[in-house]
Amino acid sequence: MQYFSGSGWDLDPAEVNRAVESAFADHGYGLVQMPPKVYITLPGGDFRTMPAYLPSLKMAGVKVVNVHPENPQQGLPTVMALTIILDIATGRPVAVLNATRLTDIRTGSAGAVAAKYLAPKKTVTLGIAGTGRQAEAQVRATAAELEIEKILIWSRNPRHADRFVALMDRFDCTSVSLEKVCDADVIVTTTPSRTPIIRSEWVHEGTHINAIGADAPGKEELDPALLNRAQVFVDDMAQATHSGEVNVPIAQGIYRQEAIAGTLGEVVIGKKRRERPDRITLFDSTGLAIQDLAIAAIAMRQGTAIDLPFL
Repeated sequence: MQYFSGSGWDLDPAEVNRAVESAFADHGYGLVQMPPKVYITLPGGDFRTMPAYLPSLKMAGVKVVNVHPENPQQGLPTVMALTIILDIATGRPVAVLNATRLTDIRTGSAGAVAAKYLAPKKTVTLGIAGTGRQAEAQVRATAAELEIEKILIWSRNPRHADRFVALMDRFDCTSVSLEKVCDADVIVTTTPSRTPIIRSEWVHEGTHINAIGADAPGKEELDPALLNRAQVFVDDMAQATHSGEVNVPIAQGIYRQEAIAGTLGEVVIGKKRRERPDRITLFDSTGLAIQDLAIAAIAMRQGTAIDLPFL
């Protein structure tokens, strides 16, 4: 068995995007095995187990990932993860990966794939709510699919917004109000909010939204009225209705599961698409285990390994 470490930022965003896009296509065709995440609630957050089998890559495995929102105050990442890869013929563990950065990157790629297919145009203003590592990952991945003309960034903490502007110095990046973020062609929400922060009346017709932050029961970033205006696509129906952006509105009877337009996999394979140019589209991302297998395959080819004898 081998252990793979590394930052993950050295992976080519375009290559990761294509791998994640292919995994979504397999999902759209019904070619994967992947039950919904299992959540364990802890005093400071939660951890999830995420198993999957991706036959096209001949890979199976499971990721264990936590979400502890107060971790940055202790100098720790909010999200940390470990992925175990199994030999599909014997079940023997063949690799363990530090998947903390890989989780950031593959989530960024999901947003980029959604934007590739659903954004109203190919040259865009990108609006981002939140300035954490996922915000950075979304920009890196999306820039490999669309031409980003301008970035509008918002953070509850002005210092964090200033830091993000400095980090994105290769772009025309400006710190703005949350309402002004919604003047973008593509809006990305990356916060852990449990109350809506994006109001429906702020969002213009024809906008595409990547809702990334709501990845557990009770989380929501968007005004439920916005869901009823939008053509909503999810990464996985069972998982999103349990823990995605749609989970609270569905539980409260404000939004119906039947109103969901389809999955991103169905968009990738051409089964579903944006209805018209002036329609708001929304991608509800909860994070899929097949994305973890897709990026693990790249990391295992390119990363540095340490042998950990299993027998």
